[in-house]
Amino acid sequence: MQYLSSSLDIDKNSAQPVYLQLASQLMALINSGTLQSGQQLPASRTLAAQLGIHRKTIIRAYDELIVQGWLESKPGSGTFVATQLPKINQRTLGDCSALGKDALKHAGFAFVTMPHLQRELTLPDNGYHLDDGLPDARIAPLQELSSAYRSQMALGNPYSRLGYGDPAGAANLRTALSSYLNETRGMQTTAANVLITRGTVMSMYLACTVLLKQGDLVAVTDLSWSGADVNFKQAGARMIRIPTDEAGIDINALEATCKKMPIRMLYITSHHHYPTTVSLRADRRIALLQLAHQYGFILFEDDYDYDFHYENKPLLPLASVDPSGMVIYSGSFSKIISPAFRVGYLVGPEDLIAELSLLRRIIDRQGDSILENAIAELLQNGIIQKHLRKSLRMYRERRNVFCELLNGLQNYVDYKIPEGGMAIWAKFDPAIDLHDLSAKALKKGLYFSNGNIHAPGNPAFNCTRLGFASSTPDELEKSMMIMSNLLKAR
Repeated sequence: MQYLSSSLDIDKNSAQPVYLQLASQLMALINSGTLQSGQQLPASRTLAAQLGIHRKTIIRAYDELIVQGWLESKPGSGTFVATQLPKINQRTLGDCSALGKDALKHAGFAFVTMPHLQRELTLPDNGYHLDDGLPDARIAPLQELSSAYRSQMALGNPYSRLGYGDPAGAANLRTALSSYLNETRGMQTTAANVLITRGTVMSMYLACTVLLKQGDLVAVTDLSWSGADVNFKQAGARMIRIPTDEAGIDINALEATCKKMPIRMLYITSHHHYPTTVSLRADRRIALLQLAHQYGFILFEDDYDYDFHYENKPLLPLASVDPSGMVIYSGSFSKIISPAFRVGYLVGPEDLIAELSLLRRIIDRQGDSILENAIAELLQNGIIQKHLRKSLRMYRERRNVFCELLNGLQNYVDYKIPEGGMAIWAKFDPAIDLHDLSAKALKKGLYFSNGNIHAPGNPAFNCTRLGFASSTPDELEKSMMIMSNLLKAR
């Protein structure tokens, strides 16, 4: 069977052992019908000589397939394709290297692709970045978190500490987080009101899956977070856009919509509206809660960067003054520590949290209980709170430095100093091609979004978020120098 060796493609430089390569390719030949049930294979010595490999490698591959039932050995006769295998229509013997390659690229069955999932994935690794509003991981309490994590690994009963836990999250973190939210946000929760998740995206997915059905109407602001939009589309909901202004969502427009059609849910970033950073005014907060109670719609409050407010004390969330149980409150530690640490939380009525926990159990079972307990330890010891005080001062300084630098570009960029958050909402002159500017900046080592994520398909939108928190004052100055040079060279 000289022809068989020509159908086997052995790569001696591959990380996969040669015997496994050979066994896999022989299985593919059998499965394709090229090698038929009962057909004899070359002797190990013969095939080894043809392939230029050691005979023991051939024997090991044959033995592997014999154990798995693909081959059978007949003493005194040789090695054969197992006779109990079903007969497969024989195909022309060809280059085995092509077998299975197309199957790795294209499924052999039909499935529905979902266009709304096709979102741009940005993984910037440039030296300079004016990102979407991320924290500076260099100042995060990583040593303290690492120490707490090691302690959680070593202490306590390993069977319970390292085994399966509550899908709702580690009890220590739920209790510590409940106390923390009550102290800092004026809430009156218990651990039973808290569900620990992998972050806001998971919180939204769970809530949308449980609370929305096909065709439900969800209200979002005219400019909103694309991650929320995708979750609503995935749940089969329809979205309606409500305008916003310098004081947040337009309550009159929302009420007019409620009178015309039944809204099931409203997604709101009340503290620092995403992406524009404006805070929802107090009178509108009261009116919004009244509308939710009157028309019976759910308020999903995404408080993604509550802890970073610079001009005065943070505004208490809607969830802290919700008399009717209409608010679901979401937050995470991504903006406090780093996006790499996937720990978020969802706060709501006990019965809803219990139901969401049941759903979470079948898609993720539980989170990283060691990490959750470590973060609970940092909360209980006041380390998170100390880090927040430090980072608040630092981010305020960086905001001020960045705004001074932006003043030098007032002929090109319009903005308002944000009261809080980690980014500035920048409106570029219509004569500037923001997409082109972003692309040229990237070649110079500076990343910032071209704004397409905020207004897909509208290149004339010309607004974007410029994050300042993750860069030092020196890095901000160098970033703005790159942008300034590009703008002036137009």
